Amino acid sequence: MAARIRKDDTVIVLAGKDKGRSGKVIRVMPDDDRVLVDGVNMMKRHTKPDMANPNGGVISKPAPIHISNVALRDPKTGKATRVGFKVVGEGAQRRKVRVAKGSGVQIDV
Repeated sequence: MAARIRKDDTVIVLAGKDKGRSGKVIRVMPDDDRVLVDGVNMMKRHTKPDMANPNGGVISKPAPIHISNVALRDPKTGKATRVGFKVVGEGAQRRKVRVAKGSGVQIDV
């Protein structure tokens, strides 16, 4: 099945402490139905010093959020929208593309 939300999509959070915030999808975890969104659901992580971070300390990083709590941002209106699919082209050029349900605009990959 084609993924409705993919990496590098801009999404809006629908529920939880970050409701209404938007960000770019960093990673999609389809087995767990979760996504990592940049700047959303931030958590503090206490780290020991290592080669990458010689001082250690407290680092903020995004935690996964359930995919049902985010919606794709409509490219035309900027509001949250559902995702549909449409087949475009004919013959060997046929392909399935994602479409914003709210405005009907094709979503670029």
